[in-house]
Amino acid sequence: PDPRVDHAVVMCKFALECVREMNRLTQELEVELGPDTTELCLRAGLHSGPVVAGVLRGEKSRFQLFGDTMNTASRMESTGIPNRVQISQETADLLIQ
Repeated sequence: PDPRVDHAVVMCKFALECVREMNRLTQELEVELGPDTTELCLRAGLHSGPVVAGVLRGEKSRFQLFGDTMNTASRMESTGIPNRVQISQETADLLIQ
């Protein structure tokens, strides 16, 4: 992928849209699947920094990102508040610029 100067803005908008769509979808499916469906939530964690990318080979080849940036984003997501997008200070600084 080509680097983008506005990556933080684009990814934050994408994450917010994913959360909104998940909420819309669970409300829609609640009619078919029951009231517990709306308890399904999405969390997102965003961090900006360098990554290493590569294709992992095996039964199914897949593209994957590695590095501290990915680990930080993963930790932010796993400790985040459901239905919220948690961003690091590095990403926040890019949004403010």
